[in-house]
Amino acid sequence: MGREFELKYSATPEQQAAIRELFPDLTPTKMETTYYDTPTGALSARRWTFRRRFENGRSVCTVKTPAPGGARGEWELEAEEITAAIPELCKLGAPEELIFLTADGVIRVCGAGFTRLAGEIAASGCTLELALDSGVLMGGDRTEPLCEVEVELKSGDEAAAVAYARELAQRFGLVPQPKSKYRRALELTRTKE
Repeated sequence: MGREFELKYSATPEQQAAIRELFPDLTPTKMETTYYDTPTGALSARRWTFRRRFENGRSVCTVKTPAPGGARGEWELEAEEITAAIPELCKLGAPEELIFLTADGVIRVCGAGFTRLAGEIAASGCTLELALDSGVLMGGDRTEPLCEVEVELKSGDEAAAVAYARELAQRFGLVPQPKSKYRRALELTRTKE
């Protein structure tokens, strides 16, 4: 199983600017994400995320599922069309149930557009990716600003990653963000003004 372990924090543009001063070599990537579900909402009911993201124009399809310890199962591949990616994601180890759940098709439910400044960091006991995301979440005809910091474990000890992320959060006054971009964008589709 592909496994993702990350810690996410809400930030302000000023906090991100201060972090960028400490890490001036972060590389920008333009991200345009569309999140999908079945017409009955079967994927979100299972807390699965199914998306197609353009990363500097490259199309990447991903499925994420809950995993123990706050981590997520994650499988991704380059594909031009979201439904064509489904069997290929399952071949990579995504739950076979994805094929059956999406047999009647998928629909676009929400999205996000943002720029990611990211880079790899060697910390004590682990290697991490630090990402600063700025842009917008979109759901229905509503939008919400996006400004956050992610610390993702790439290799090594989870406890070391948590310690590093907490130290970074404390240093820059970051607030933990327990919800994924998908969950927050999905809430926009369900909120009435």
